Amino acid sequence: MDSLVNINWNKVTPCLVLLLLDLVLEFSECTTQAEVNKHLELGRDFLSRGQLSDALTHYHAAVEGDPHNYLTYFKRGTVYYALGKAKFALQDFSKVLDLKPDFTTARVHRAQVYLKLAEYLHAKDDFLQVTYEDPYNSEALTYFHRTDELSEELRLAEAYYRGGDFRSASELATRLLEVSPWSATLRQLRAECYIAMNDLFSAVSDIRAVNRLQQDSTAGYHRLASLLYQLGHVSDALKEVRECLKLDPEHKQCFPLYKKLKKIDKLLLKCEESSEARQYSDCIDSAKSVLAAEKEVTLVVYEGRKWLCSCLAKDEQWTDALKECNSALEIQKEGSVLCDKGDALIGLDMFDDAIRSFKEALDMNEGLQRAKDGMGRAQKLQKQSEQRDYYKILSVKRSATKQEITKAYRKAAQKWHPDNFQGDEKKVAEKKFIDIAAAKEVLTDPEKRAQFDSGVDPLDPEGGRQPFGNNPFNHFQHGSPFQFKFHFN
Repeated sequence: MDSLVNINWNKVTPCLVLLLLDLVLEFSECTTQAEVNKHLELGRDFLSRGQLSDALTHYHAAVEGDPHNYLTYFKRGTVYYALGKAKFALQDFSKVLDLKPDFTTARVHRAQVYLKLAEYLHAKDDFLQVTYEDPYNSEALTYFHRTDELSEELRLAEAYYRGGDFRSASELATRLLEVSPWSATLRQLRAECYIAMNDLFSAVSDIRAVNRLQQDSTAGYHRLASLLYQLGHVSDALKEVRECLKLDPEHKQCFPLYKKLKKIDKLLLKCEESSEARQYSDCIDSAKSVLAAEKEVTLVVYEGRKWLCSCLAKDEQWTDALKECNSALEIQKEGSVLCDKGDALIGLDMFDDAIRSFKEALDMNEGLQRAKDGMGRAQKLQKQSEQRDYYKILSVKRSATKQEITKAYRKAAQKWHPDNFQGDEKKVAEKKFIDIAAAKEVLTDPEKRAQFDSGVDPLDPEGGRQPFGNNPFNHFQHGSPFQFKFHFN
């Protein structure tokens, strides 16, 4: 006890602290290594099941836990490689070679990344180094000799593009992309060729790929939005320009394009909603606003004229509908527009032309049911036109309500009542009066009206129906059917 009292604690305390720290650090390192091993094990497990994102999460943790272990970087790099994340795979394989320069497998992987990026000179250097370390590596030897050929083809493709030979440039770029699918440069080159050849759909596909490869490209998003707008895909263009504004909310090109696209997209959506709600006048107004806002982009103009054609036809403004349908079809042939044109032609009693329009739609798409139905209706109405048209007799639209039909009947019956005429005029009036009564009978009866609208006259004796003995007034048994008076309110 006395010996403990005599100890100089001022000298002993620092030693004890250092000893304790060493013990803590040693324990901490053991714990960290155990955690690293656990993450590596889980990473391998997820990788074997093809769950690459989950595997990547655990390899991230392993790298953070042991930042000097080249194998953890290599394993994470292989996952990046499998996910097509070239930039990060390249960083990890380079880190591996910094830590262990003689790790040949990592060098082969890095060379392959360079090859897929079309960085052929870097790939050649790595493959050459592999041949020094492993002279029997046939893959490295093959690609080492091929990199010069690929470099020359890339220079030739660029030369074709500069010289205006866009087809040759695009074909050569396509061949190179089979080896170097991660090359944004090659895809951009081919996209420019497609644009020059007016193959905008193919260009859109390549620029989408460029944007995935260059994740922070505002210029790429603006270009893609502009191309989609040129193709008339307004809502898709709006999505892409929004991606641009996420990166730069005040982008000088994307912001004004966004305002324009938002306006056009809203108007086209209004056309669709109004048409579905049968508010055709609103649809017509919105379509006219589209045409007022955009006069240069052909396929956007087409969308505006297409909606005008459709909604004018549904609103039974036949003449204006026919004009807009023809204007739309001058820009682009489409089955739905040809059917709208056919409806307008039927409304104008131009049945032969309507049949031709529906037939053209069927030639484009033989399975288009609307065109089949439209052609059948036009053919029936053509046959019917040689007989009585009850709508014309009463001077009402085909969409007239029962109340409108009854009102028109009263007006016509009062005008053509035979008692108002003498001599030969009375015979004409009698015939007209019979037609007027027949029109009222058919059009105020839902079943008979449906038959007539489908092209069958329910009062036609040849159709198997002979109401009233072929005469709607022969139920009067004595004398002339006109020996009575109508009283109109």
